[in-house]
Amino acid sequence: MIKVGIIGSTGYAGQQLLWLLSNHPEAEVVFLSSHSYSDKMYNSVYESYLGIRSDVCVDNKYAGDLLPKIDVLFLAMPAGESFEIVRKALSLGVKVIDIGSDYRLDSADEYESWYGKKHEYSEILSEAVYGMPELNREKIIKASIIANPGCFPTAAILGLAPLVKNGIINTSSIIVDAKSGVSGAGRSASIGNIFTEVNENFKAYKVGNHRHTPEIEQELSKLAGFSFNLTFTPHLVPMNRGILSTMYASLQNQVSEDDIFEVYREFYKGEQFIRIKKDMPETRWVKGSNFCDISFKIDKRTNRIIVISAIDNLIKGAAGTAVHNMNLMFGFDEKTGIDKIPIFP
Repeated sequence: MIKVGIIGSTGYAGQQLLWLLSNHPEAEVVFLSSHSYSDKMYNSVYESYLGIRSDVCVDNKYAGDLLPKIDVLFLAMPAGESFEIVRKALSLGVKVIDIGSDYRLDSADEYESWYGKKHEYSEILSEAVYGMPELNREKIIKASIIANPGCFPTAAILGLAPLVKNGIINTSSIIVDAKSGVSGAGRSASIGNIFTEVNENFKAYKVGNHRHTPEIEQELSKLAGFSFNLTFTPHLVPMNRGILSTMYASLQNQVSEDDIFEVYREFYKGEQFIRIKKDMPETRWVKGSNFCDISFKIDKRTNRIIVISAIDNLIKGAAGTAVHNMNLMFGFDEKTGIDKIPIFP
């Protein structure tokens, strides 16, 4: 049994993480930390935990005092707020899984350019492992600090990885057109996310400058063996959770759909959370699960491929992958605690 701490436990991703870990047979959650709800009962913030958990939320500023009691620290904090606590955790031998964005980009300059903040722990970036189990399993097993992927990058990278790795598409032609439920924006109130603004509406946002863009480019460039840029446009849809990502790219040569299906099946052979489908993915069939559903069609008229991927942004796009990473780091069966059947309706 390993001991766990969660900082940022009252955000949507943090709560989803607690939901998964509360049913994990090998993990005990020792403390829950929150900036907005310090000293409050967790089950008063999320009443779904009434009669199940009786934790009092610790203020984030005191979480460092509790690090000697745990084996792994999960963080779900805004950009630029993790540096001090991560430095202390690693110095004490505590493993770190950061659901936030502070360690995803390999370059401190790139981080500062996109996030507008100075990276105050840049010396650890070379040790941080990008926590996508399907691509970096062996590195994750040996890691002390994991940069959990973003939700949009998870759907995009998993959808495109086999094509990029095998040189099947022209990387300069890639367009990622993604749609997310409102929970992807977090729990903090803002005008753009309140019911009246979101309901009966569909909009693009952060067009041309979304912070997940360099993350997608970075990891796909590693697979390609060279650096390239792509176009990424996110959209907000009036549903609670889920991401549907539609990706377009020109094929390098004439190939059949059967050939492409074989490429995907071989690339994801043995991956229990990747489902390659003939039918087009839908968010309702992955809701509440750690699955990523992927399919595609070839437009023979334009010799382009259209790839569709669907994930639950709070699980496969955040907490589920975080627990998957924990399982790898501590030698547990990979699916422990996250082998949930999607919830429908």
